Amino acid sequence: MLAIRQDHPAFTMYANSPHVLSTQRQAHPRLHEIVRRHLRAPYRRVPSDAGRLAFASIATRLAARPFVLDAGCGTGASTFELARRFRDCVVVGVDKSAARLAVGLRQIAEHGAPANALLLRCDLVDFWQLAAAAGLRCARQFLLYPNPWPKPEHLLRRWHAHPVLPAILALGGEIELRSNWRTYADEFAEALRLCGRQVSCAELAEGQSPLTPFETKFSASGHALWWCRIDAG
Repeated sequence: MLAIRQDHPAFTMYANSPHVLSTQRQAHPRLHEIVRRHLRAPYRRVPSDAGRLAFASIATRLAARPFVLDAGCGTGASTFELARRFRDCVVVGVDKSAARLAVGLRQIAEHGAPANALLLRCDLVDFWQLAAAAGLRCARQFLLYPNPWPKPEHLLRRWHAHPVLPAILALGGEIELRSNWRTYADEFAEALRLCGRQVSCAELAEGQSPLTPFETKFSASGHALWWCRIDAG
């Protein structure tokens, strides 16, 4: 990536991401109640037909060798980076946005991409449900899209408080989340500890390679970046 001098006008335009604003400063008071409810009660949502077709198109390939999931991969930039890091695995980037995925698919067509990288248009909830029901097991899962839903009333939209959480856990593998909102990272860690998982959570070290364009932009904007890593379970 081309470096931009900090005194260059383009840097000011690039390094302008606002910090996350929220009245929530610590784990949500209902977090324990909600996570335990999801662990007790099966999620009865039926995956969509589109999700079933999308999953079926790659299910055999994912069952054939270890795979890494890039959940909410956007344009696929993180998927390609992960594919370079985990060359012995299939790395599948899943996103529901056709527009974002089109960027990555153009890159594959024009410049190539690691042969072990796949991009799939699919609702993530569908993917997790279907993969778990098929008995697939991940080597690793990455949740890198910085979408914390910072309002307290949005708790149920966060993956660790969503009813799909048992399917995420069933898919297994080491799980890594990254965010520029510490409360979100801490809450994610607490939710996974409630599930009996060993969790490490810390600030991303300066100079540690970013996995997404978001991390690069947030770092340039002076944000602290946080990561949580959950054992394979």
